[in-house]
Amino acid sequence: MKKKSKKVPKEMQDIFSSITRLTDEFSNRYLNEEYTEFIQYAVAELCRKRPSPLLKGNLNIWACAVTHAIGRVNYLDDRTQTPHVETAKLYEAFGVKPSTGQAKSKQVRTLLKMTQSDVNWTLPSRMENNPLAWMIQINGFIVDVRTQSKKIQEIAYEKGLIPYIPEK
Repeated sequence: MKKKSKKVPKEMQDIFSSITRLTDEFSNRYLNEEYTEFIQYAVAELCRKRPSPLLKGNLNIWACAVTHAIGRVNYLDDRTQTPHVETAKLYEAFGVKPSTGQAKSKQVRTLLKMTQSDVNWTLPSRMENNPLAWMIQINGFIVDVRTQSKKIQEIAYEKGLIPYIPEK
């Protein structure tokens, strides 16, 4: 699991602040603190890229794209989830055309190597329900570590294979 950081190079601080101002406003209105924080982590990571893709393009589009990318990993558009925001509403809130939002979100997901249910970008409150977070290989077999002994869970945690030692 990747460590998260909000550190950005000095020359990217203004861009980071401008984008996160937009995403924080959206998060405060429609999402929650976890989303706010993970979106900020993603923006910071994009700021640290060399060269940063955030140097080119509309900041509203980048804000929308990062929010959509984090939302996609965490199934934000799934009506059974809380919070839930339909993709069209997300694009509308940022004033971004759906085709532009989708394309830029795809770029963000590619740059940050994000996938659906990605354990590196899953919100902490959703980690328990993310099956990918708990699968490890033992003697050539893929197993859910939550069904294994406490000792195996501790080893998996020490090796960084699972996010935390699950409670039984």
